[in-house]
Amino acid sequence: MNSTEATAPSTSINIADGKTDTRTKETVPPYRFLLTKLRRDMKTPGGWKRGLAVFDFFLRLLAISAFVAAAVSMGTDNEMLPFFTKDYQFYANFADFPSLTFFVVADGIAAGYLVFSIPFSIICIIKPLFSCPRLFLLTFDVLAVALTMAGASAASAIVYLAHTGNSKANWIAFCIRFQDFCQQSSGAVIASFVGTVILILMVALSALALRRH
Repeated sequence: MNSTEATAPSTSINIADGKTDTRTKETVPPYRFLLTKLRRDMKTPGGWKRGLAVFDFFLRLLAISAFVAAAVSMGTDNEMLPFFTKDYQFYANFADFPSLTFFVVADGIAAGYLVFSIPFSIICIIKPLFSCPRLFLLTFDVLAVALTMAGASAASAIVYLAHTGNSKANWIAFCIRFQDFCQQSSGAVIASFVGTVILILMVALSALALRRH
């Protein structure tokens, strides 16, 4: 070995001050990248409002799913019993009950509004200090809460009577025979109430985001 050959200088990494060799590549997990970006955004002006807007966006997607599921489930709810007489055929359909029809219409309108509100929610993420779209969402979210709560309450009253009946009025329990119809309608009412609770949470987030400080 030739003693005149120069020894290659060693590369050191300074760990104390967080500096690393630029040639060293380290794979960062996606969740760590998102958390780092979120912390950085929270320190900027209006950063916490952007965080609320992102949360609001995902809540809107969940509410759309809940109301679409409720409307479709109730709108396709019908059952025909396997036995019938010469003059009567025993058949149940949601359209036979005005309260259930109102329920389907109310949840359909709410789902359509929420789809329409998605661009405004995205604007709130991009421009968190811009209050006009947030005020729009707050106003119509409150109206959507009133509409869906009315529809779910009316439908739940009918579903409750169908399950339990009313002995004082001599109303028999409808669900004794039409079990599948009642199970599907009950699931639709539960999904609608879940969507309404999400809407209420969205109203609270919008009110919080409209604060000046």
